[in-house]
Amino acid sequence: MHYSIGQVSDAAGVTVRTLHHYDRTGLLSPSDRSPAGYRLYGDADLARLQQILFYRELGFPLEEIAAILADPAADVLAHLRARQRQLTDQIEKLSHLVEVAEHAIEVQQTGVRLTPRERFEVFGEIAFDLSYATEAQLKWQESEGHRKAMARAAAHTKDDWRTLMREAAAWRKDLLAAYDDGHAADSAEAMDLAEEHRRHTARWFTPCPPDMHRRIAADFPRDARAFALVVPPSQQRPGLAAFLRDAVDANALRVRRAEEGE
Repeated sequence: MHYSIGQVSDAAGVTVRTLHHYDRTGLLSPSDRSPAGYRLYGDADLARLQQILFYRELGFPLEEIAAILADPAADVLAHLRARQRQLTDQIEKLSHLVEVAEHAIEVQQTGVRLTPRERFEVFGEIAFDLSYATEAQLKWQESEGHRKAMARAAAHTKDDWRTLMREAAAWRKDLLAAYDDGHAADSAEAMDLAEEHRRHTARWFTPCPPDMHRRIAADFPRDARAFALVVPPSQQRPGLAAFLRDAVDANALRVRRAEEGE
C-alpha cells in the first residue's frame, strides 16, 4: 500500500517541508512515485520514518540518525546510552540554571540575596511568598521608596539579616505578650510597639513615615502572606493582625499630633 506525502504528513505529525528535507538529504526517500511524479511512501518507508522520529525525539542530530540507520551492525544500545548520558548532563545543567533563575527572581522580588540554605538558617519560619512579592512589585513598581527598599535589602549581608531577625524576634515576643495580656490597640504599650516596628522598617529598609506605615499594616489582616512576614503562622493569634494594624493607626495619629504640637 502506498501513501501520498500529504497522508504521511498528517499521520506522522510532521510537515511536508520536513519530508521534502528528509528526501533531499537521503534520510528518507519515498520508495515509489505516481505516474504524475508525486512521492509515494510504502510501509517500509513509514517504519523508517517512525525510527527517525524516535531518534529525533531523543535529540539525535540528523547526521547521526542517518549513520545509525545506514549501518545494519550499528550498536543502537550504545548510541542510546550515550544519548542518555548527554541528556542527563543537560538536565543537571538546566536544573542548575533553574535554581539560578529562581534565586535571581527571589532577589529581585524580595530583596534577599541569600542562598536557600542561608535563608532557612537566618529566617527559620519566616517565609517569603513570591506571589505576594510579585504583587508588591507590581503595586509599588512606580514607588521610589520601594525600589530603594529592595536595593537596601539586596545589599544586606548574612550578618545584617541575622541582626535584623534578632531584633524582629525580640519585638515579636513583646507584641505577643502585649496582645495576650489584653492591652488595647490604642494603649501606650501597643502604640510603642507599633512605633518600634516603624523605626525597624526605616532602619533596615526604607524611610517609613506614619502614613506609609499605615499602608503597610493595612495588608496584615486582609492578606495572610503579608502578616506571615511579621509573625509566622505558628505564633499567630486570632485577631492579632487587626490588633497590630489598629496599633499602627493609633500610633500614626499620636506621631502626627506630636509633630503638630498638640
